[in-house]
Amino acid sequence: MEIRSNPVAQAYAANRPATAPDPNLDTSNTFGQVASGFIETLKQSEQTAMSSMSGGADPHALVQALAQTELAVETAVTVRDKLVEAYQEILRMPV
Repeated sequence: MEIRSNPVAQAYAANRPATAPDPNLDTSNTFGQVASGFIETLKQSEQTAMSSMSGGADPHALVQALAQTELAVETAVTVRDKLVEAYQEILRMPV
């Protein structure tokens, strides 16, 4: 009979390298990439909406574009709220 240590611990040890940060990853312009992706989503949705109003786009494409825009705006608002909350928490710290 084979006695093994905790299988959960073994699975964690096996998967740990997958969650480790990549030292070669360039994170210097991450915020810029996120902002440009947000702007690009808004532009594409606006173009789809204008195309739909002139009769050139599928209604399903319009609904999908509106859903993507809604998700992008909700994400941006959530990030903004977290940033404001963190800033307020820093202001409350005693000096």
